[in-house]
Amino acid sequence: MAERRRRVARDPLGLRRALSDRLLPGLVAAMALLAALALTGARGADRLADRWQAGAAAAVTVQVPDPSQERMEKALELLRGDAGIANAAAVSPERVAELLRPWLGETPLHILPGVIELRLAAAPESLPRLAERLAEAVPGAELESHGLWVARLSALARSVQGVALAVLALVVGVAVAVVAVATHAGLAARREAIDVLHDLGATDRVIAGRFARRIALLAGLGALAGTALAVPALAALAGMALPLSGSTDPAGVVGGVPWVTIALLPPAAALIGWGTAQATVRRWLRRLP
Repeated sequence: MAERRRRVARDPLGLRRALSDRLLPGLVAAMALLAALALTGARGADRLADRWQAGAAAAVTVQVPDPSQERMEKALELLRGDAGIANAAAVSPERVAELLRPWLGETPLHILPGVIELRLAAAPESLPRLAERLAEAVPGAELESHGLWVARLSALARSVQGVALAVLALVVGVAVAVVAVATHAGLAARREAIDVLHDLGATDRVIAGRFARRIALLAGLGALAGTALAVPALAALAGMALPLSGSTDPAGVVGGVPWVTIALLPPAAALIGWGTAQATVRRWLRRLP
């Protein structure tokens, strides 16, 4: 009997029975998992866009038909003397043939154009003028920038990032709705107990605080479980994304996952649950006769 009185004193509204410790944490866990995936997707898309812009956007190739030694040296001399070029290096015919083999098959080396890889030291606005000078010095030589494809790939990455952030916003909205529905269910289940405590002098702040603490605890625990489930899934996805990252170090790719932000999901879920429960209960209490 004494133990029962202590339990009632600790939980006079009977919220442990009214607010299930299975359904709400399970739903929040699923949403935390989706939020972790959305955050990682947004971060990954942002990193890919930056890498493509910083790397591929600065890569330019020069094709020199009839690549005699004299023509290649003249092209290299002109390119290396330009202030906008950080580095210019001729690509070996064997490597060019290897790159073209999937499309052209075995190709005699003597019919392949000479290829020079460039790295830009400045913005690519000066490339048209450089292309004109190159064509005058080495007739037939063509400078090809990959800026168009990089712009398209970057736009795609930014679109993926936008979708991921939209999914995150949707998850937050659904979480608020789920907590509000669970709180309303708890209020309906404990209507009589709330009326009794209210008549005995319990303030709206006290009643709302008890609901909010219970909801915050359940939401935080659910988000903690969802975050724990997300860790191996994100590590696996990071490994799958390794070829796209341009890195050969798996640790670097895994380190690109926003672990700190993901670790904040449980306290964020608890805060959302606490605030939503407070607002829901106070609004409900104001409507009591």
